[in-house]
Amino acid sequence: MKKIESVCVYCGSSNGRDESYFQSGLMLGRSLAQAKLRLVYGAGTKGIMGAVARGTKEAGGVVTGIIPKFLIRKEAPEIELTQLDELIVTDDMHQRKHAMFERSDAFVALPGGIGTLEEIVEIMTWAQLARHDKPIVFANIGGFWNPLLKLIEHMKAEAFVHSAGRVQPLVVDKAEDIVPAILAAARNAAPPNGNDRVEVDKL
Repeated sequence: MKKIESVCVYCGSSNGRDESYFQSGLMLGRSLAQAKLRLVYGAGTKGIMGAVARGTKEAGGVVTGIIPKFLIRKEAPEIELTQLDELIVTDDMHQRKHAMFERSDAFVALPGGIGTLEEIVEIMTWAQLARHDKPIVFANIGGFWNPLLKLIEHMKAEAFVHSAGRVQPLVVDKAEDIVPAILAAARNAAPPNGNDRVEVDKL
């Protein structure tokens, strides 16, 4: 069994068109807190990002926010950042993503835009390259991720996804089912083989 202590959540810094996206962020935050899992996220206080952090904090959970210098004030007023349990400020986006990876035992993509897409695809790429085997979850709220999931299956069918066995993200339709899915995946994971040390910086 893999030990899950923290979960990285990628999501939009705006609310999106459907209210269910924001509510799913709140629900996921509460679920993380109830399971005593630390939230690791991009430190934004607006949109779905803000909802996940708010849900976690209101339920008594712990939050680590990681943000590059240039996004402070744009995505999170400095005074609001002081409410996080841990704040890590990086020089750039690359450092941010690396720090989020290192501090997380699983990854969840809630609805979001190009940034969210880029982050979760990079995590899948690292899995394909055998740099990690941490659980990856698409929170497919209202079928939001269906077009991407269809594209991934098309890539596999056309033989462009090598090591497809390493690229098997969990697809969960309801926010309340995300944490149980992660914990179940951890319980069912193969035991470590002694070669699991991740060195993403060498990619």
